[in-house]
Amino acid sequence: MLFINTRPLERAEALSSALLNFNIDVINFPLLELKEHPFSSELQYLYHQLLDASVIVVVSPTAVEVGMKFLHKCKIELSDLSQIQWIAVGEKTAEELKKYQIESFIPSVETSEGMLQLPILDTLNKGAKVAFWRGEGGRQFMMESLRQNGMDVLNFILYERQLPEESQVQSQQLIAMIQDKKSYIALITSEASWLNWLDVLKTHSDLIDQGQYWVLGDRLFNILNFYKKQQNLDYSIVKLMNLKIESILLHIDEIQGRL
Repeated sequence: MLFINTRPLERAEALSSALLNFNIDVINFPLLELKEHPFSSELQYLYHQLLDASVIVVVSPTAVEVGMKFLHKCKIELSDLSQIQWIAVGEKTAEELKKYQIESFIPSVETSEGMLQLPILDTLNKGAKVAFWRGEGGRQFMMESLRQNGMDVLNFILYERQLPEESQVQSQQLIAMIQDKKSYIALITSEASWLNWLDVLKTHSDLIDQGQYWVLGDRLFNILNFYKKQQNLDYSIVKLMNLKIESILLHIDEIQGRL
């Protein structure tokens, strides 16, 4: 069994080590890297609007790191934001916020849909300011849902997301390994990751169909299922409710039990 871990390297290490201990062949092939966005007058304007905001949604540990760096650059103290309720997309992001003595709400499913189910959002009045600390291209669905509910969304683009150069260089090696193995599991955790995966295999559409895709949440499942039907493919999709190592190992155990 070949497992392709597409998480950024710093987030992939613990899972890959656990899989290796489970005697699973693992390739680390990150599909996204995060590059800090240059600070701008537009961001400075948004930061000063935080003084009147109700909620900050933080979508990654990188968003915490860059968001706090720029907050300091704007000479805004966390004590100035005492009215803010914080939402973290998952436990790793929440851990980063705790380094700043910030407690946050965490969804049970680490997706936009999961965050939209948090009761804290139901307490907001129309016109409330909800800030997003995010990367370019991410969380469009959640932001649009809140806009439709009358919220004033503050859109902080703090970093860019791109296919790592190293992965581009190693793509032919990966393709050769997939061809040799005939089947594989690929962990896909965002729409941007999926689009980059399709780009990596754009000249090997047959290899796309050999995969079993483990995806995070309903929306990503639906995106892959739509593409599968659109392209008349036959790959299988497994929906994950979280990215906890124990949950993924349980899925591995179930698969091995069927072999």
